[in-house]
Amino acid sequence: MELDDAYANAAYIPGADAYPDKWAQAAAAFRDTTLCELDLAYGEGPRQRYDLFHPQRLSKGLVVFVHGGYWLRFDKSFWSHLAAGPLAQGWSVAMPSYDLCPDVRITDIRREIMAAIAAMSLRVPGPIRLSGHSAGGQLVAMASVATPGARWQDRLVQTVAISPVADLAPLMRTSMNADLRLDEQQIVNESPVHQPVPKSPVTVWVGADERPVFLEQAEALAQAWQCAKVVDAGKHHFNVIEDLASPDSPLTAAVLG
Repeated sequence: MELDDAYANAAYIPGADAYPDKWAQAAAAFRDTTLCELDLAYGEGPRQRYDLFHPQRLSKGLVVFVHGGYWLRFDKSFWSHLAAGPLAQGWSVAMPSYDLCPDVRITDIRREIMAAIAAMSLRVPGPIRLSGHSAGGQLVAMASVATPGARWQDRLVQTVAISPVADLAPLMRTSMNADLRLDEQQIVNESPVHQPVPKSPVTVWVGADERPVFLEQAEALAQAWQCAKVVDAGKHHFNVIEDLASPDSPLTAAVLG
């Protein structure tokens, strides 16, 4: 398909094949040494589970991180170590898994994330801050849009969409769409760029060394919502999230507002 190369991140990142194993090992080691509750249910499906990481002192509130993978791959177990930054600053951190395409569609995944955040919000009082990467950036951006019945949104104070896929239309011109099954209605309903501006602040974060389409996607969302945008020097699509593990990084500071 004509845009396959444009959205192919791994082909343009040196050592890309090593990243998933590195993430999984760092995440497992972090879970072994951190106060956490694993595989908490927010729905009936086996992937409708989240991990909740607790700080060493009274929590300031809840940070949610939603992983990427083009709605096709990965789960919560790869990213636990990214909770380290907010945890060190006194925040609880929750990370959900969700069902993947083609078993479900992106609309279904968004609904799962909304259900996950609702469940998480019952476990941790105080303000809520959302963060998500790539497909997860799309999901948290959509979660930030005012939704009837989402009472937890009254507590939402910040969303950081990291390298978000904010306009789904180009993905219809990739081979991924055989599994994503995007159509015109989903493009309108699930693309953040077509949604009303959220009531709470949003920051779009993207690596300066990402593929051009991700820089374009970030700019499109920043323009559509007239929100802050940060271009992170020297970062590509795989390492742009790593600074969440640092309590003093600019990315962690953006999430914690």
